[in-house]
Amino acid sequence: MNFSDSEIVASVMTSQGFDVTDKPEEADWIFINTCSIREHAENRVINRLRELQHLRKKKRGLRLGVLGCMAERMKASLLEDDKLGMRIDMVAGPDAYRQLPALMTDVESGQQAINVMLSADETYADISPVRYAAGGVSAFVSIMRGCENFCAYCVVPFTRGKERSRDPVSVAGEIRQLAEAGYREITLLGQNVNSYRWKDNVSGKLTGFSDLISIAAGTDPRVRVRFATSHPKDISEELLQRMAEHPNICRAIHLPVQSGSTSILKKMNRKYTRKTYLEKIGAIKRILPECAVSTDIIAGFCGETQKDHEQTLSLMEEVGFDFAYMFKYSERPGTLAAKKFRDDLPEQVKTERLNEIISKQQQISMESNRRDVGKTFEVLVEGLSKRSSSNAMGRTSQNKVVVFPAGTHKAGEYVRVRIDSCTSATLKGKVV
Repeated sequence: MNFSDSEIVASVMTSQGFDVTDKPEEADWIFINTCSIREHAENRVINRLRELQHLRKKKRGLRLGVLGCMAERMKASLLEDDKLGMRIDMVAGPDAYRQLPALMTDVESGQQAINVMLSADETYADISPVRYAAGGVSAFVSIMRGCENFCAYCVVPFTRGKERSRDPVSVAGEIRQLAEAGYREITLLGQNVNSYRWKDNVSGKLTGFSDLISIAAGTDPRVRVRFATSHPKDISEELLQRMAEHPNICRAIHLPVQSGSTSILKKMNRKYTRKTYLEKIGAIKRILPECAVSTDIIAGFCGETQKDHEQTLSLMEEVGFDFAYMFKYSERPGTLAAKKFRDDLPEQVKTERLNEIISKQQQISMESNRRDVGKTFEVLVEGLSKRSSSNAMGRTSQNKVVVFPAGTHKAGEYVRVRIDSCTSATLKGKVV
């Protein structure tokens, strides 16, 4: 979502006559688009801003702006020089990007500028993003913004605001434009795509996410459709059936579990149990047997016992996730967990448990990839491999990375690749 938002910011700026540069020393303005979901992410932002202060000493007149979730969370305190030990010129939340030109005018007149007002209806639906996606092959299409799930550990509802969905006609129009421009894969984005709801004010017709993904898939059969992210409490059999009806909807679902312990899930306010999560997985495997499932896992949430941790490990084995994002719990100010629970696990314990989870997932991912050896997959070529220009890389419908001899194949092509070998992260093969 932050990547998509940066493309919107670039569009706003270029519409005002600015050019985008990838060389900081050339810039008149540098915006840092931020994330607040973990403390580590915010620390990286602070370090980057400190690096840019040295550039500012060399280039007088350089302006710095902090955008996005960290801007929304910290608000005016970011403008206090003594807060971070540096000067920030502008703070703009994720719903304020249309106002960037006006805020810049305030800064140029000698003021610091801020806009962190969350909107009940802003979706940026009419802004055509400036695309930076790899090779002009894959692109993000934002379909909704905000979240109202209020998971205990998560700051997103406070930094992104209420859920609001985008007109499906606008979504389909953007997909058509991307297809005509040569893009061959789009990812529908939302904090929780299953919450997508659009009601037409004239006809009263309600479009849900299952309807929207069918619309997206039917827009151009040459274009693959992915989506991120689904909340386990909301994913429906109707959605799975719609996926089964359309071969260009990718056979990959990201379904964050966070913990394998029902008691921890309850403390997290996730609104499902271990049993109901496994039932959702069962439905996926029954309706879409070739579908890959990835997940998010948090190690060391408040009050997590060794038994809770072991339940997470056992759930990982039972599901057999193809891939996982795995993190230590990081308390975020203002969340329910910060107000209600004590962050009581020592960092050493969190680290040990995280390492066990990572090791377990590497083993499971390796087993998953080994099962693909000998199979042939349709792969969308994304470009050359980073390790060798003689090899190309692309992804399967299951979102697995495949490396194969490049030959004359170009980005945006579909090729059939027979898998000969693998690592825990990559499939390797030859075009057939």
